[in-house]
Amino acid sequence: MLTKLQFSLSVTLLFACGFLYQFTLKPSCLICYLPSYKSQQGLEALLGRGRSIVFLETSERMEPTPLVCCAVESAAKVYPEQPVLLLMKGLNNSMQLPPNSTSPALSLLSAIDNVFLFPLDMKSLFEDTPLFSWYTRINSSTERFWLHISSDASRLAFIWKYGGVYMDTDVISIRPIPEDNFLAAQKSQFSSNGVFGFLPHHPFLWECMENFVENYNPHIWGHQGPELMTRLLRVWCKLRDFQEVSDLKCLNFSFLHPQRFYPISFRAWRRYYEVWDTEPSFNDSYALHLWNHMNQEGKAVVRGSNTLVENLYRKHCPKTYKDLLQGPEGSVTREQSPGNK
Repeated sequence: MLTKLQFSLSVTLLFACGFLYQFTLKPSCLICYLPSYKSQQGLEALLGRGRSIVFLETSERMEPTPLVCCAVESAAKVYPEQPVLLLMKGLNNSMQLPPNSTSPALSLLSAIDNVFLFPLDMKSLFEDTPLFSWYTRINSSTERFWLHISSDASRLAFIWKYGGVYMDTDVISIRPIPEDNFLAAQKSQFSSNGVFGFLPHHPFLWECMENFVENYNPHIWGHQGPELMTRLLRVWCKLRDFQEVSDLKCLNFSFLHPQRFYPISFRAWRRYYEVWDTEPSFNDSYALHLWNHMNQEGKAVVRGSNTLVENLYRKHCPKTYKDLLQGPEGSVTREQSPGNK
């Protein structure tokens, strides 16, 4: 009897081992990162829940950097009742990740209740907009700044179609934006396109898309981005300089003071990676744009450095800080993303 029992247990163990082996061979999938209630929610259903916060990844990258994670996590923390979307070109419509893919960053983000990851299908996104004809005839392989240009186009189309707030993936949210329709000033009389928000089908964005196509120039960095926003802003508004920390009104949208998102200008971007005697309060800011595009020297966020950026991570994206940041012996290196401008 004992021998039969041992034989039965051995067979059972053998089958169990075989099952586990086959399981480990299966490709990873986005659904594996998402709780079941999340995987059942489509993009359209989510957008019906109210104003969304939108981030884009227009490269094929499938491992978000710590800065991307911090941007998304901080938005989810500031807007707990709103869906926070990360649309990634590298995801396909079946939500499949590459075989043998492991992603602590995606796992971290997917565990946040109001964060949702979706594929970015540009052709579908551009349908029924002025950008569709441009997209279907462009040869992206010859475009020097394609990742940035496609990101510029995608953010216009998405916010025009669905409304919400677009943010670059190097923007750390610190408090809610009180405006529905707004552009963010990078400096006096010059608009950023790194943060903006509108209700669906706002005519300003439709005109931006028309101008994008009519005045397309792929050889000048930013021509389809902040330069485009500024060109149209000057058509719509009689611009004047800001007075103190007051926003400007332009017809039915606001032009927000540079302090709201750019209290540290692009020329001073290294200040984020320095230790301050007294750190700024940022009391007049809604979010902080870290100017990652300027960081060509690869400055890193290092745990224990007491730099301004480390302290921003610790306060506004604590999960990212805890799980993804390393100390001086294993510093997180910078990776360029087209959503970082």
